Amino acid sequence: MLEARAHQQLKALLEREGGEPWPHHLSLSRLVARSLRRSDHTLVRLAPGCEPSWWISLLVPLALSECPLALVVSEAQRQRLLQVELPRLGRADPSLALPCFEGDHPPSNARVWLLNHRQLVGAWQQRTLGERQLVIPEAEHLDALLRQALEVVVTPQHWDQLRRAQPAAEASLLALHERLSRQVLSHPRNPNHLVGLAPEDEAPLRHLLQLLSPLPAPWPAWLAAQGDGWTSWARVNAEMLQWQLHRQPLEPLGVLRGLLEQRGAVVLGQLASARAAAGQPQPALELGFEPDVSVALGDPPLADPLPLYAPLRQPLPNSPHYGQHLLEQGRRLVLGQTGLTVVLLDDDGLRLGLTSALAAEFGSRVVHESTAPEGNGVICARWDWWLTQQQRLPLPSQIVVGLLPIASLEDPLTAARVLALRQGGRDWFRECLLPDGLTRLQLGVAGLRRQGGRLAVLDGRLRGRSWGQQVLHALEPWVSLSRLLPH
Repeated sequence: MLEARAHQQLKALLEREGGEPWPHHLSLSRLVARSLRRSDHTLVRLAPGCEPSWWISLLVPLALSECPLALVVSEAQRQRLLQVELPRLGRADPSLALPCFEGDHPPSNARVWLLNHRQLVGAWQQRTLGERQLVIPEAEHLDALLRQALEVVVTPQHWDQLRRAQPAAEASLLALHERLSRQVLSHPRNPNHLVGLAPEDEAPLRHLLQLLSPLPAPWPAWLAAQGDGWTSWARVNAEMLQWQLHRQPLEPLGVLRGLLEQRGAVVLGQLASARAAAGQPQPALELGFEPDVSVALGDPPLADPLPLYAPLRQPLPNSPHYGQHLLEQGRRLVLGQTGLTVVLLDDDGLRLGLTSALAAEFGSRVVHESTAPEGNGVICARWDWWLTQQQRLPLPSQIVVGLLPIASLEDPLTAARVLALRQGGRDWFRECLLPDGLTRLQLGVAGLRRQGGRLAVLDGRLRGRSWGQQVLHALEPWVSLSRLLPH
């Protein structure tokens, strides 16, 4: 039986390697082997921020199985897989060497097809997946990565190609482009350089293109991406007076309905407890399928709670005094620190101003989104940057949360998702923004527990809003710091 073989091989491999093992290696290996043998749907929830050593437990049953597989990974995980995990597997036991075929069209006898999310969407649309079971190791990013894979982007060059392909409609196309350009470029500037577009803004262009044929890429895809389940925005380059048109689905697994239902699937993700902490039940079909087996493999109990500094009566982010509050508290938190400090906030103006002010105080120790800080350096960064780059940096001794990672309604995609929930009479904050924010928070601060560092939250909403208790619940276990000491 595949489960027994995977268990024995992995146990022998781990014994040869020695070291401090992840406590769920054998459990994960048996779960994956069982799912592959039965061709069912298995969802494995890992603790946010857990060490990526679980990869070996996933790969051993994949190497021993004989069924055709599609292994779907992001670019970062692909690099880790090819440079670290597969060589480790081959060195440990040459009989477990796992051949992976890459590219859009692997040979029919290729047992393991390694592909990214855009290739997965293409294979699904072209019906080339066959009977392959899916193995998806990053469920926490699945929604966002599939949305990006389905995205349609129209650049200025695509408008030129369209006019050349349809010279009879050139005057109408120029008029429509000029109308959209005036609307987009006259919009007040915002930090993310994005301008949301309503369906009625695109309607004249859509009506015209439906009368024209043939259309060069990507216009057919743009036409096909229609309905209430999609939203559009423009990304503006104000210096060049140019803009790109972007269109994405609100719920990508709705567009790809059936992707995970018609074949076996093993889905792993750091999905621990964000919705539970937000007071929301975990939707059964959130990941596009009803799992036959759903297991949570949490971290072992933590001996020491996370030290949390979150003073009472802090100003709210919309307060005129908030920038000064960040500077004063940031200065106190950096003083006496001998390790790395990471300051996280997404507001560009606040972040850049705080970086400059701290640099005036502490000199070259303070950097902005740099992966080469000093040993006692201070990195000021966006949440997205930190979540992407934290594996390349030493573990911080302190994380300062300037603003909780609650998505802004200035982002057109977030605004469109909120509008859809609001029109359905649903609680858009607690069903969408808060769970997503808690997941990002848990992923961002997980390294502190391994380092024994402290967390500071300077966002007054933590104590001043009713949902702040759910944020505190998501951070458990923690102990309150009433005063700051050198660290």
